Amino acid sequence: MNDQTFMKLMRLLPKSALSTVVGMATRAPLPAPVHQAAMRAFARSYNVDMAEAEHPIEHYPTFAQFFTRGLKTGLRPIDADAKSVVSPVDGRVSQVGYSDLGRCLQAKGIEYTVDELLGDAEAAKPFHGGAWTTIYLSPRDYHRIHSPLAGTITGYAYIPGEFWPVNPASVLNKQSLFCVNERLVTYLETVAGKCAVVKVGATCVSRIKAAYDDVTTHTGQPGKVHRYQEGYKVEKGGELGRFEMGSTVILLFEPGRVKWDPVLQEDAVLRLGQRIGVVP
Repeated sequence: MNDQTFMKLMRLLPKSALSTVVGMATRAPLPAPVHQAAMRAFARSYNVDMAEAEHPIEHYPTFAQFFTRGLKTGLRPIDADAKSVVSPVDGRVSQVGYSDLGRCLQAKGIEYTVDELLGDAEAAKPFHGGAWTTIYLSPRDYHRIHSPLAGTITGYAYIPGEFWPVNPASVLNKQSLFCVNERLVTYLETVAGKCAVVKVGATCVSRIKAAYDDVTTHTGQPGKVHRYQEGYKVEKGGELGRFEMGSTVILLFEPGRVKWDPVLQEDAVLRLGQRIGVVP
């Protein structure tokens, strides 16, 4: 199937309803032999490294718990340098750069604005001209999202939206893909100033959960922006949330506050906790 045929099918597909149904199915308790066989088949199909999982596959009573599994303690050491920016996830770099006049690159020939991404021009203003990167999480990856720097969680924004796939065909063809899909944005104050960690939903990524508050997306609730009076302290590598299945994370920083490491190249494979940048 070529990209254009795929995109035509995606336009016709009821993506939100499908994501809801898939999400409900992943959370449904099934007889142990059934769901364990299905999880093993999934792990084989996507080459999931279960040796890294916190528990053996038999431990997880639902697909959702399997998808959001933790890792064995100490498996992803967090770079200890206070000024190093670390990868918030296991994933692959889609794009990386510095936002020229608040614009970011989605793919060759396709740009979007930070204002569109955050859904709030005022909140986006501090990030114009700053470092940004897009990291894709595949179905085989660890699906929890962590803080790239130590700091304070100052608020969040839940932005309801669509559920387009975030695979290469969509990234190359769907204008402002990350700005039309559902998003949960976590705002932090760090040694590098303001930081936004944008978690982007996708087809069959039925929900995104925050780790620091009772926030779960795609549950029928309206969009919401919340600012904390005092905020929540978070250490570098501290958990911010999790995807039910894989998707995309976009990091945003203020201009001049973060310099990307040479390792951060398009298609580079990242692991949680590895250094990807530095605070000058």
